[in-house]
Amino acid sequence: MKNILKIFGFCTALISTGAYAAPSYLQRDSNGGYNVTYDYTDKAKTGWYVGGRADLNLMNWTNKYNTNWQDEAVNDDFSEDKYSFESLFGGNFYAGKRFAYFWRAELEAGYMGYFEDKDNYAEFSLSIPYMMANLYYDFVNGFYVGAGVGVAMPTTTLDGTFFKYEKRKETGFSPVAGIMLGYSYELDYNLTLDLRYRFAGMTGLKHKVDMENYLKEQLVFENKIDAIFDNSLSIGLRYEF
Repeated sequence: MKNILKIFGFCTALISTGAYAAPSYLQRDSNGGYNVTYDYTDKAKTGWYVGGRADLNLMNWTNKYNTNWQDEAVNDDFSEDKYSFESLFGGNFYAGKRFAYFWRAELEAGYMGYFEDKDNYAEFSLSIPYMMANLYYDFVNGFYVGAGVGVAMPTTTLDGTFFKYEKRKETGFSPVAGIMLGYSYELDYNLTLDLRYRFAGMTGLKHKVDMENYLKEQLVFENKIDAIFDNSLSIGLRYEF
């Protein structure tokens, strides 16, 4: 009976000791107190972020050609070319800051891609770098909407048998505006997957090139792009500080 009482008392002491044991993140010091050693990984974000995207741009525009060359056959070939949903690959980098819980403001610098085409008389190329200031609203389910304005620098290059090369490249400065719809998925605390659709439009540019035909007559060839419209699909990563 005494042995049973001893065993019962020993077990009661163990249970009592465990009940009042300190949590694992507390350690006793030499004075009988506790030192807190809890290490937590969650921390407050600053709101600043940086990121990058890869884009598939589906571009739409019309080239209108005009020359004072009297050869009707050539004039017919250079009258007008329409380009619809041409696939151009580009990308962009951006930096921004979150404010007022659900709003984000950012600066974006990008490149919409490079396109070239040629026929019997001329070669044409188009490239479009740009910069935009964007404002987004983030919903709690990960979706977001936004709008942006900025400037694009469309560059055209014209080349052909009778073209002179002094003015074969022309760069314009065109206002650009766009609306965005996207989705953000948090991969970890700091890294976010960003999917975005953007519809953007910009004004075009005029490009004149001096020509000289087989009769050594001095001529002018003009290429005019009235407007450029872009449907952009992108995927990227955003790092939040």
